[in-house]
Amino acid sequence: MYYGEQISIFGASWGFIHFVENNGMAFGISLGGKFGKLVLSLFRIGAVGFLIYFIRKMIEDKQKMGVLICFALILAGAIGNIIDSAFYGLIFSESPYHGGVATMFPEGGGYASFLYGKVVDMLYFPLIDTHWPSWMPFISGDRFQFFKPVFNVADSSISVGIVSLLLFQRSFFAQPAQTSEQKVVDEAAEAPIPQESPDQIEPT
Repeated sequence: MYYGEQISIFGASWGFIHFVENNGMAFGISLGGKFGKLVLSLFRIGAVGFLIYFIRKMIEDKQKMGVLICFALILAGAIGNIIDSAFYGLIFSESPYHGGVATMFPEGGGYASFLYGKVVDMLYFPLIDTHWPSWMPFISGDRFQFFKPVFNVADSSISVGIVSLLLFQRSFFAQPAQTSEQKVVDEAAEAPIPQESPDQIEPT
């Protein structure tokens, strides 16, 4: 597909495969320049490392399966976007903005070095595509779209994980996480103290 090309999903007017490239974060937000792109890539890698450590600790502490699934979805989406930004620029040439298709493994290398590539977005669902009524001040006649952003499967995984965590796993935020060491101490404190029978007490 060339840049900006879109294909309807099963002929629907509200769902498309729409090819764009995102140089920044979600919704096209960018930190600006090569330095900003490097900072963003390093931040993603650091976030993935933290998530792996955090999920491992939750598994050791026997956290609920629902919470683990939510964090696993967030982790999978973050890794997906890192793979795109790390390798996409090495594999493909720059996508032309006015027709034409990028070349895979071009001579001389891709359009960007390691960690400086763009993230591919392709899912576009303008569920509402209309115009503001004439009686609306300032914006009358302007086009109104909902849902306008173009995103990818990794973004979906992150969003589903976060929303599910907030809606269905609110108990996770209600109490501080208890480590395995704390559980051992609490269980030892709650255990009944064995009482000695009178026959076991030695005379002094």
